[in-house]
Order: sequence, then C-alpha cells, then structure tokens
Amino acid sequence: MNPNRIVAILVALTAFFTGVAAATGEESAAVLEPLPDKVVVLTFDDSVRSHYTVARPILQCYGFGATFFITEGFTFAWNKTDYMTWEEIASLDRAGFEIGNHTRDHKGVSPKTIEQLEAQLAAIDQSCEEHGIAKPVSFAWPGNAIELEALPILQKHGMQWARRGGFPEYPRGGERGFPYEPGLDHPLLIPSAGIPRPGYTFEEFVETLEGARDGEAVVLQFHGVPEGEHPWVHVSRATFERFMAYLAEHDFQVIALRDLARYVDWRVEPRDPMKIVEARKAKLAASVIP
Repeated sequence: MNPNRIVAILVALTAFFTGVAAATGEESAAVLEPLPDKVVVLTFDDSVRSHYTVARPILQCYGFGATFFITEGFTFAWNKTDYMTWEEIASLDRAGFEIGNHTRDHKGVSPKTIEQLEAQLAAIDQSCEEHGIAKPVSFAWPGNAIELEALPILQKHGMQWARRGGFPEYPRGGERGFPYEPGLDHPLLIPSAGIPRPGYTFEEFVETLEGARDGEAVVLQFHGVPEGEHPWVHVSRATFERFMAYLAEHDFQVIALRDLARYVDWRVEPRDPMKIVEARKAKLAASVIP
C-alpha cells in the first residue's frame, strides 16, 4: 500500500475515534506515532520457569521487549521446577520486561465466575506490590475465554490492554488468529495472531508475521519454552531460538503489550467490540470452499 494512503487512513481513523472518545468524556492522547510495519508483541503466559531461565536471556540478547502474564494457579505455590519464584518475576521486572496480570488462580472468566474477577486481579496486584513491581496495566484472559460483561471490571481496575486468543474467530484451543487492528479491535480484546505450540511450524510462524503491516501488529502468545506441566502448549528451546533469530534477522520491532501506547490510545474503543470479530468470521466462512 502507498505510504501516503496509509497516513491518510490513519488520520481519518484518528479523527473518527477521537470523536468517539470525546462522546464518552475521555480525552485523546495528544501525540501518537503511526504504527510502523514489522511490530511484534511478545507475550508469555502462566509464570512458567523457562520464561526466566530460557526466554529471558534470549530476549535480552536481542534487546526484545515482552510481557509476562503472571498467575499463581496450577502448582505455582510449591512446584518451582516448573514455575518461577516471585523473586524471579521481580527480576524480569527490573530487567525492563512488563509484568501483566493473569489472575491469581488462572480462573476463566465466565458468567459464573465474573463476580470473582476483581479479587483475582487484586491478589496478583498485591503480590506485585510486595515484590516492588508496579500494578499491572495489561491482562491476559485465562484460557483465552472472553466475557464482554467483564470489560467494565477490567477498566475500573485500571487495565489498559488485554490480550485474548484467536477465539471467537477461530475455535478455542487452536494456534491461529488475526493481527491486532487498532481502532477496530477493543484494547481489552486484542487478538493473538499466533499461539505457538508443538504442532506450530516455522512456516506458519513466518506466515503469521506477514500480518505486521499496514497499521496492524502481530501479537504472539507463548506458554512454556519449554514447559513441564503442560507440554501440549509449549515450544522447544530450539524452536523458540529459531523464531527469535528470525525476528532479529528481519528487523522486526519486538515490544511488550504496554509499549503499544506509543502508537495507540488505549482509551479509545470501538462502539461495537464484536463488529470486527463478526467481519472476520464472515470472511473465514466465505473463504471455505463448499
């Protein structure tokens, strides 16, 4: 796409969504940079120990940013073979990585559990405070299940960004998703473009990265690299190293979720957060050959 065309589209979208923000009584950010091509957001779920022992040094080698979504669920309390200590989590924070909130118990958000969400968030906030970590402003939906009724709770709690999976465009439990489209995707419903797991190939990884252009960003959702307790969602160290080397060799800008604030006003949200989701689902349905 012609660069001037991209700028024109961005200016138009900014004007439109600034009006949306004004209608809700919010101020728009004064100055934002246009989202460049080749922006990749790295996220890591579930407090897995290999985030500290494997991912951290590799990311530091390349100067990459990343968000680590912390939960005390599963066997976190006693299994320090597979899960980080809070001292290690604090070390990630001191190293400049973002610490995000993934709820205390990794409890999926649903109509039955939504009343527990505030307490689940507050518990991780408290542990962060006890270890000198600022209150998280990013959230990852546990199990990638979303609940629209939870959006006001997240906003009231101070969440600026939230990452989901590829659902509901794709079935839950899969590896595929869509790039993040600022202005169309709600900032608390940012999709994962790829969720690398054992069956996720290098070719799929490269294909996923093609979405990081024309004002869109690719958000990747990793779990263990590798992981002992849930190996069906992890990738090997060798695979992870290959992925990161590719990002470096091809000059991708690799950032944490909170770093999107350089390009996107998190206070601006679409009137209908599901409109873009339904449009993508319709596109997928139309692409299926009868």
